[in-house]
Amino acid sequence: MSNQSCIRLFADRKKIDKCKERLTVEATPIHQLSSVLALAGNEVRLKIIFLLHEEPELCPCDLSDILGMSVPAVSQHLRKMKDGNIVTMRREGQTLFYSLKTRHLDLLKVIFSHIIGVKPKEELV
Repeated sequence: MSNQSCIRLFADRKKIDKCKERLTVEATPIHQLSSVLALAGNEVRLKIIFLLHEEPELCPCDLSDILGMSVPAVSQHLRKMKDGNIVTMRREGQTLFYSLKTRHLDLLKVIFSHIIGVKPKEELV
């Protein structure tokens, strides 16, 4: 059994302070990304997010048919994502339509490019 401990002779205080400052400055975006990734960590919610990435809007009935789940089960996932500020909802008569919040689209394009096999623009150059 090997010992995987860390023994440091001298701490680089500048580097440590710089990293701490960076985390402080980026605290809000890190928290927001963490929330998105936590919600996307559930396979059903990841599928819903992927479908909403592919289609501008879907209603719970559409998602129910696509995923082979009950509308209440789909609605629970949508509610969690709405509470997590990932999706937005609009009502048209008695039908609810869900879509992804615009601010998450760039991040999701990168993530889903791995699923659909298309490289992000930066890698194509």
